[in-house]
Amino acid sequence: MKAHPEWFERNQDRSPRPHGESPWLFATCMFSTYFSEQMPAIYREINQHYPVDGFFTNGWPSTGALRVCYCESCRRLFEKLGGVPPAETDSSNPIYRKYYEAYMDRVQEIWRLWDDIAHEKNPQSVYVGNLGGGLDTVKDLKQISQVAAWFNADHQGRSGETPIWDCAQQGRVAYSVMQGRTVTNVAGAYSNAQPNWRHVSKAPAELTLWLAQSTASGMVPWFHWLGGSPEDTRWREVGRSFFDWLAANEAHFRNRNSVADVAVLYPQSTVAFYSRPDSRRPRHRGGPIDYLQGLYYALLEGRFFFDFVHEGKLDPAALRKYRALLIPNAAYLSDAQCGAIRQYVKDGGSLLATFETSRYTEWGDPRPDFQLADVFGAHVAGVVIGPRGNSYARIEEKHPILQNFHGTALLPGAENRVPVSANSVPLGLSVVPAYPAFPPEMVYPRTSRTTEPAAIFREIGKSRIVYFAGDVDRTCWRSGNSDLSQLLQNAINWVQGPDPAVSISGVGLIETFAWETEPGYALHLLNYTNPNTTHGSIRRAYPLGPQQIRFRVNRGRVVKNVRTLRAATSLKFQQQAETVTFEVPGITDYEVIALT
Repeated sequence: MKAHPEWFERNQDRSPRPHGESPWLFATCMFSTYFSEQMPAIYREINQHYPVDGFFTNGWPSTGALRVCYCESCRRLFEKLGGVPPAETDSSNPIYRKYYEAYMDRVQEIWRLWDDIAHEKNPQSVYVGNLGGGLDTVKDLKQISQVAAWFNADHQGRSGETPIWDCAQQGRVAYSVMQGRTVTNVAGAYSNAQPNWRHVSKAPAELTLWLAQSTASGMVPWFHWLGGSPEDTRWREVGRSFFDWLAANEAHFRNRNSVADVAVLYPQSTVAFYSRPDSRRPRHRGGPIDYLQGLYYALLEGRFFFDFVHEGKLDPAALRKYRALLIPNAAYLSDAQCGAIRQYVKDGGSLLATFETSRYTEWGDPRPDFQLADVFGAHVAGVVIGPRGNSYARIEEKHPILQNFHGTALLPGAENRVPVSANSVPLGLSVVPAYPAFPPEMVYPRTSRTTEPAAIFREIGKSRIVYFAGDVDRTCWRSGNSDLSQLLQNAINWVQGPDPAVSISGVGLIETFAWETEPGYALHLLNYTNPNTTHGSIRRAYPLGPQQIRFRVNRGRVVKNVRTLRAATSLKFQQQAETVTFEVPGITDYEVIALT
């Protein structure tokens, strides 16, 4: 600090910024010579003295929030950008936007520099940075993927109310930008709950499922422990048995392509900068990712096969393979991204979107109407209403999306909604405005019927379109309401259409992945049926019974063997044309079925 004060990030009062909670470590600034001179000198010294295969930086560039730095290097940068440093992270501030863009340019510049140095001694050497963050990423992963030959997700475990599928979500996010290039995930063997115990093992069932999710989602699992002389050695057998099994079946984890009919848009700009509603709520307890979490939960309950598509990769080549695109409140979208979505629908793709999707530019500047209003068949008719409980949606027509709701004319309403108008579009669900839930004597609707759409279902040529004016996905996640999950599942089924590439029937909450592999195909089944699915640590597995599978293979492909890799048993199967049917006797925690 004394020798090179110019290396360190500064708070607004010019004090050095601590690194995390450490009282004696301080954060270094990306725009200082520490990154462009000191680190290259260290790498070259290592290269000179040791035969290393690559370099890894723990904690950089990270995917968390970009804090404004007030060091001299950044102050000079702000002068070049034409303004003064903003007081805080604020995407509505034009100077912060320029700072964010300059930061992402700097990440790519430094990554390329360090990668070039890694190659100086050995062309096969590599530099890899520390990424991760699951759904909640602020740094632009699409930009980083342009320079990253390797995505290392430092996504070690979960705590609090984080759902068990958090690791699988990390794999989906990484795959959306890397598209088959190397992705690894660091699985911590220690108990990284809250509070944190670095030298006590994680529950074996929890750790095994974390490794399984890494593998199923297409990542390569890493496994680590801190400290060279552990007194708790329970973690060792978990890693030994899992990696022995991986090694014995390695060919089946060399994935070529995902087998999925449905794409889910990963709306990174919205995740990074959108603040409505509950903007004061801590990010780790919810916020913009709640829309995606609600849709994700419905996808798991409905046993859909799906991929994430990053908003930066919205192009015909990326979308062509999918029957339907699902958009969980991508409020912040650029004109070009909206144009790609519009073209996808024009080309026959189907669409589901919620709430404020396309209401703002990629930086959050409001538009007078949805940029995709012509696709939705809906126009903004007022400011967002909410959050309000005890609101409802009235079933107004017979429709496949609404056919399962027998015995009721009302469904739970979204907590927040955009008032919309729709011309010449049948009213699928109408809004019943919120009314008091207490005291009991006041619980009656003030307005029992309106013509305001809560949802619009329409068909344009081969395309099916569903637009929900409310945040049904977020409300589903926050409330856990089964009607909202069923509504989303019905809507996904409708836009996806009949005869999906893979379908599974059976009891239990599972997550599924299907891959075309070097030997054939691999179907991954993760059993989440557990009292600790969304809280705490999984203590043990609760096995599921038989699962019936329909799997469509490529035309002309003849399947000769269907085998479970965990249970190590051959399964009876039938093949008619491209469809292979079979039954899996059960799932303990994780099963992989190889079709060869």
